[in-house]
Amino acid sequence: MYAFEYLKPKTIDEAKALFADNPDGKFLSGGHTLLPAMKLRLAGPSALIDLGAVDGMRGIERKGDVVVIGAGMKHGEVAESDVLKAAIPALAAIVGTIGDPAVRHRGTIGGSIANNDPSADYAAAALALGATIVTDSRRIAADEYFTGLFSTALEEGEIVTAVEFPIPKRMGYQKFRNPASRYALCGVCVAETASGEVRVTVVGAGADGVFRVTEFEAALAREFSAKAIEGIAVDEGGMASDIHADQEYRAHLVVVMAKRAVAAAK
Repeated sequence: MYAFEYLKPKTIDEAKALFADNPDGKFLSGGHTLLPAMKLRLAGPSALIDLGAVDGMRGIERKGDVVVIGAGMKHGEVAESDVLKAAIPALAAIVGTIGDPAVRHRGTIGGSIANNDPSADYAAAALALGATIVTDSRRIAADEYFTGLFSTALEEGEIVTAVEFPIPKRMGYQKFRNPASRYALCGVCVAETASGEVRVTVVGAGADGVFRVTEFEAALAREFSAKAIEGIAVDEGGMASDIHADQEYRAHLVVVMAKRAVAAAK
């Protein structure tokens, strides 16, 4: 790990000012993507600007037909939220499967959303529900936010402050985990929104990060059952391939996990 300066602002304005003074710095939330990269010397920011004490980035509340989760909320807090369990129980269940207890007690929703790790569960949920990512300067629809592998629509120095999740009619998520890291080799989220739109999203399998499967969506819009997507193949060409699973296997997993997600949706 390279040397760096540790900074801990208490307000958004202070965090922005520190970033302006340290253009090679990085914002730190939970750190479960950034810190391992730094330990491997794949990243070497001059400063870490810790957002953990910044005001106004915590809390979970229901506002009408939307649940708003502050970016500073840890995975464990989100998974155990009574507000979320009552409004979107499937989302609480998803968050409860992230990593292990150590990860869930340090990692945050803001850090996960900002990094857009290709195997991160939050991305599947946000895209499936048509969530809105709220930053210090604007609101970004999930369909426009996730732009590629570890890539988002965030501008330099922009800070995620909250995520707004619309409450769906039903939702299900299933993933095939790497037994060591607990990351999804393939995770599929299926949701029927309040307006009746069906959205199917995949993490862990795509070569370019989270993506939607429009063929599944069309079939499920006609008949919301696992049987409806039987026989629909997923293009292997868009799949990731590594030591854990090749493209063919991941393409197969997308179909299997999608069927399970539909069956689990409630």
